[in-house]
Amino acid sequence: QTRPPEQHFSEEITPLSVNDCLRLASTFHSMHAIAGRLTPVGTPSGIESVEADTFRLQCFQTHTGIKFLMLAEPRAPNLEGQLKQIYSLYTDYVLKNPFYELDMPIQCELFSTNVDELIKGK
Repeated sequence: QTRPPEQHFSEEITPLSVNDCLRLASTFHSMHAIAGRLTPVGTPSGIESVEADTFRLQCFQTHTGIKFLMLAEPRAPNLEGQLKQIYSLYTDYVLKNPFYELDMPIQCELFSTNVDELIKGK
């Protein structure tokens, strides 16, 4: 499973370590899979958002199964829309890169730069 790089955009909050990011993603992936199997009606989709007093974890899963996760303040607006825009950037800059191999870490400067601009509202 491809793990996009962690990007930190808040200067007020201490960033999570790489191990904490992996642990968080792994835990969410397991909860997402279990919830998808427990869905009694309709198309199983799993958990899309986890909200707490101090954070919100939003997931966008593509049709191919790739999950994009965003950890934000609880009242952050339009996280799903931003994740869909990040996915669009991923398809434009990462998947169309002839040197990118699936299941490898993403190392694409254009992707990172455009995600930074999207999140910071430039």
